[in-house]
Amino acid sequence: MKTLIFSGTPRKNGDTMALINEFINNLDGEYKIIDAYDCNIKPCVDCRYCWTNPGCCINDEMQEVYNYIQECDNIVIASPLYFSELTGQLLAITSRLQTYFCARFFRKVKPIEKEKKGGVIIVGGGDGHIENAYNTAVTILHHMNSRDIAPVIYSHDTNSIQSKDDIKAMESSKNLALFFNDKS
Repeated sequence: MKTLIFSGTPRKNGDTMALINEFINNLDGEYKIIDAYDCNIKPCVDCRYCWTNPGCCINDEMQEVYNYIQECDNIVIASPLYFSELTGQLLAITSRLQTYFCARFFRKVKPIEKEKKGGVIIVGGGDGHIENAYNTAVTILHHMNSRDIAPVIYSHDTNSIQSKDDIKAMESSKNLALFFNDKS
């Protein structure tokens, strides 16, 4: 089993990573983390290459991510909330998934055959809402052919309690791994 994790957190030991770590500690198989703040992936520049060609003409680490998306079984979008949305850096790298939209709507092909399970981890200080970020994450997951999406995991009061001390969020992270581990 292979799992791809898009991490939109700039803090390597922060609240989002606490939930990601709990998740991977209970996950079977291999996993790959795409760190939005520490990868060499440029955002989409709307060159429209993907309107008529598969993939993307920008040659960077995203080429490897495209290959992993094809073969993985599960995908997670994990991010802190910035103004009730996923982080800008995460949105920048996931903008490169535009090639999948263009495949379906312009080239009339199914870009990813293998269906995946999906999950969303959201962390916030508590003054915003998670709905926009969750809906964006689900849209991104759908473009990667994630159809079976687990309930959202969130720790939404990190100004008062760290995610690692948020018992419900930590348990939900573990349960996401168990959901992915279940082959049925």
